Formats: sequence, structure tokens, C-alpha cells
Amino acid sequence: MKDLILLFALAAAAGFTPQAIAAREAAADVTPVADITFSMRTEISNGQLVFVGNAGAIKDVVNPELKVPEGAVVAITVTNGDGAMHDIAVPDFGVQSDQIVGQGSSTTIVFRAAKAGTFEYVCTIPGHRAAGMFGKLIVGDVEEVVSTAVDIAKNPMEVDTPVGDRAPQHITYDLLTTEVEGRLSDGSTYRYWTFNDTVPGPFLRIRTGDTVTINLKNADDSVNIHSVDFHAVTGPGGGAAVTQVAPGQTKSFTFKALNPGLYVYHCATPMIAHHISNGMYGMILVEPEGGLPAVDREFYIMQGELYTAQKHGSRGLQEFSVDKLLDENPEHLMFNGSMEALTKTYRMEANVGETVRMYFGVGGPNLISSFHVIGEVFDRVFDQASLTSPPLTDVQTTLVPPGGATVVEFKVDYPGKYILVDHALSRAEKGLAGFLHVEGEADATIFSTSEAIDHASGH
Repeated sequence: MKDLILLFALAAAAGFTPQAIAAREAAADVTPVADITFSMRTEISNGQLVFVGNAGAIKDVVNPELKVPEGAVVAITVTNGDGAMHDIAVPDFGVQSDQIVGQGSSTTIVFRAAKAGTFEYVCTIPGHRAAGMFGKLIVGDVEEVVSTAVDIAKNPMEVDTPVGDRAPQHITYDLLTTEVEGRLSDGSTYRYWTFNDTVPGPFLRIRTGDTVTINLKNADDSVNIHSVDFHAVTGPGGGAAVTQVAPGQTKSFTFKALNPGLYVYHCATPMIAHHISNGMYGMILVEPEGGLPAVDREFYIMQGELYTAQKHGSRGLQEFSVDKLLDENPEHLMFNGSMEALTKTYRMEANVGETVRMYFGVGGPNLISSFHVIGEVFDRVFDQASLTSPPLTDVQTTLVPPGGATVVEFKVDYPGKYILVDHALSRAEKGLAGFLHVEGEADATIFSTSEAIDHASGH
């Protein structure tokens, strides 16, 4: 009896009374009541994976902005609309859902939006963020901050004028080296070093036999010495030996274009890889005598790498990491300078039946590119950008080394959105993608879906 009395006493001291146990069980059954609820579904839209709003102000909006007051309890329910595996997370609030598989399955996250600011919601399944599954969660009265960062992304349509069948000329180019805080992605910036405020620098276009003068000025507010090395130049350092230019100064040199081809130029001031990675690269096209055959569309595209202390996807100003540069481990890879240069900032377009020519180069400084356009075959590839060698034909993917280039041509036969990638496809997760939008009438003999075939056959 004494033992039984002692057992009850110990249980009461520990809080294990019948009343306490009942209270705890009741509390365990209570789900936090949300102040604000959102309902979304997953979809495949225009070849991308996305979240789409189900109701209210966000109904049918792709990757909608979710706005909530600071301190509110927020519930987000996601229903699987495409059958693939998904989840949803808000990393800044430490919340992540279970994975949902199969159409109609759903999951809900509930959290308190305890701090004001702009945050990201995202599907964490590998590859899904890169495929488009992310959006903004805006907590509180967040004032829109007007960024002072410049848009350094290079317009791929700026390819200068074809030389045609003209005689050799004396041509002068003025290049300005600048150090500017530029937009890397939505919410992040980087202090780029540039030629003429863009990455890559301007596309220069001449012909064999031209005499070319390069005037290189380093901006007054620069901190570093800069220079330029043209791979098309026969002479000391490709021009770099005579263009080590201090801030506020200008230096010049003149060369004769002896060899046709598409050539990279870049800064060659030590540490050279640092200057290149920061954005100091571009290309010069030396057309053969008589010029290149005319095509309907021409695009200028260069692949680059950024080595930052912060992880890919971090917000704010990204800082350079010399250790990651030496380890050849970039956090960001991009076409034409920024994460969205060829997906949002600029829209490359063509029409069915047109011939497209892409001038493609790798600034680097370290990685080889396996250049590929998903859904297309290159009709002609001028390997290593040799314009006097017979082109390769019917090529799926072509290798381009850092500091190298290629010219690819293909006729677009079917409408759609064609994705430019480095076929080392993990790099797409770090920003390396571009779009070519093709408009026109679809030809079912070239490509069709089963639904189109059934409809055509009357079934």
C-alpha cells in the first residue's frame, strides 16, 4: 500500500495526474489557427514547373506573390496537379512540407511570419527551382527598394552590321573599362568589371585585311588597372602588353586583321582569371573576304562564371571568393552576364522557316561548355569558330573551351520555346539557361502529340 501511495505521489509531482494528461492530449490535438490561408496547385506551363493560385486574388496566377502581415500565422496548401513529386518550403522561416506524389495529393505548411521582408517559397525537389517552382512571400509593409544596380546583361541581338563585300578599311573602336554594381538576379547584385558597362562587352565586327585601332580607357572611378587581349591580334599579348591602363588613363594600339574567325577578347591584367570572371570578356568577328552568307537572325551569346563567397540563390551583394576561383567551383553560371539575361531580360525570337546563326563563346575563365539547344539540331557548326574550314553538319552538342568560340546555324522548323544549355546539365541549377522563342505554324509531319494525331485521324 505504501508503495502504491508513493507511486501516485511521484506521478503527481511529474505532472502525470489524470487531469494533466487529459489537458496535454487535448493540446496535442489543437492545430494552430491560420490568420491567412493560400491554396495553390502544381502545373506544367510552357515547359516549366510552376505553382498556380487556386482561389481569391491569386487565382490562376503563376508563382503568385503571397502578401501577409508581419506576425500572422500563415497556412499554404499545395495540391499536386501534374503527378510529379513536389513539396513546398519557406527556408527563411524553417518550414518545409512533406513530399506529395500523384495528382490530387496535397500538403499544408503552417508557420508564423515573424519578421518583415521579402522571402522565397520554393519546391526543394532537385531541379524544380531551376524549372520554375519558386515565388515571393512578402511579409509586412515592405517598401520597394529602388536598386541602384545597373543592368549589365548584354543584348544578344546587338551583333553590329555585317561587313558585306566591302574593301578593307581602317576602323577605330573605343572601349571603356568600368567597375559597377550590377544586377545578378532578382534580389542579388555583384560588383562587375566590364567593357562598356555590359557582360560580355560589345560585339566587334570587321573583315580580314582591316586595320583596327583600339582605344582603351579605364574609367576615372575604377580601383584596378585593366587591359585587353584580343585573340584575333598578332602582336605582344594580343594588345595586353601595351594596354595596362591605370584609372583615368587611355592607351591605344593598332593591328591588322590577318585571320578570319570568331575570337574572344578579355582583360589580361593579373590576376587574369579574376578579371575575366568578373565580366571582362567579349568577342570580335573577323569575316572572310566577301563577308558571311546572309541569315535571318543572328545572336551573340557568351557563357561566364562567377565565384562568390555566398551560395547560389543568396540575396544582396555577392562578394568575390578567390578560394572558389582557384578551386574552379563557381556559385553562378550564366549566359550574357546575369541569371535571367536570356530568359527574362532579353527575348530572342525567330519565325518558322528562318535560319538562325549564333555566335557563341566562353569567357570562362575555367569551364568547358557543351553547348546545346534542346529540341534543335545544328545544321552547321563552324568548329572552334574556324570560318575557312568546312563546317560540321547535323550536330547535337558542340564543345567550346574557355577562351574559345563557335558559330552554329540551324533552320527553325517548328514553333515553341527552345532552351539553350550547357549539357553539363547540373549547371542549369546555377543559372545557365536561355530561351529562343519560335513563332509560326506547326507542321504535324515534323512533330505532333498523340492528341493531335487522334484528332487528325478522327478518333
